[in-house]
Amino acid sequence: MQYLIDRLPSRSSKPRNVGITMVMDKGLSIPEAENFISIAGSYVDIVKLGFGTAAVTPDLKNKIAVYKNANVPVYFGGTLLEWFYAHDAFEEYIRILDKYGIEYAEVSDGSLEIPHGRKCEIIQRLAKNRIVLSEVGSKDAEKIIPPYKWIQLMKEELDAGAWKVIAEAREGGNVGIYRGSGEVREGLVDEILTQIPAERILWEAPNKAQQVFFVKLVGSNVNLGNIAPNEVIPLETLRVGLRGDTLAFFVNKIKE
Repeated sequence: MQYLIDRLPSRSSKPRNVGITMVMDKGLSIPEAENFISIAGSYVDIVKLGFGTAAVTPDLKNKIAVYKNANVPVYFGGTLLEWFYAHDAFEEYIRILDKYGIEYAEVSDGSLEIPHGRKCEIIQRLAKNRIVLSEVGSKDAEKIIPPYKWIQLMKEELDAGAWKVIAEAREGGNVGIYRGSGEVREGLVDEILTQIPAERILWEAPNKAQQVFFVKLVGSNVNLGNIAPNEVIPLETLRVGLRGDTLAFFVNKIKE
């Protein structure tokens, strides 16, 4: 389909710094991971072993190897780091990252209260040897963070050494940058983008309507995360206008 491909919106190529698709693996078996990568690997930039699943995944080493052999980095969900932090075992967490050859790390405080200064120290420590994604926002739907605070936290975490800041949404897409209904807090997003470059933000967007919103707002090369494995190729069609939700949007942009 070269005729079609030549006319699609431009997409960054791997290894990407923008246009990232981060996939949440919540417990795929090794054969499932192999099948997933065989069809969608060229569109997957990072895989997160969600929350604390890495700790209870059988044959974790070989599971990680599936992704590494496809040149897809893997990292553990931020909740796992929070568990080690709560048990005063951060050095043990570092040893586990080393043991499994994990080159990326997520630093979050969505489930536990971690003093922000301490969180930035953790980011600095990990960033010496790893690529760090730091997550901003709470998993508690009752905790509303004002826009100025989101911006402040994101700036400080980027300054501490984070490669990208993740805008929290959970796997359900119903907290943080979203209302309980899944609707985007558009005012919050707009304010964040006045101060934080879009290429430094990874928006968690597990639901199609959320993905459509960010593709239209930022463009094909928006960074999106918490994508389900079976939604990676559908997301790619949204990114390039090959799905009804964004087809007219990109056709009209060509005409402008």
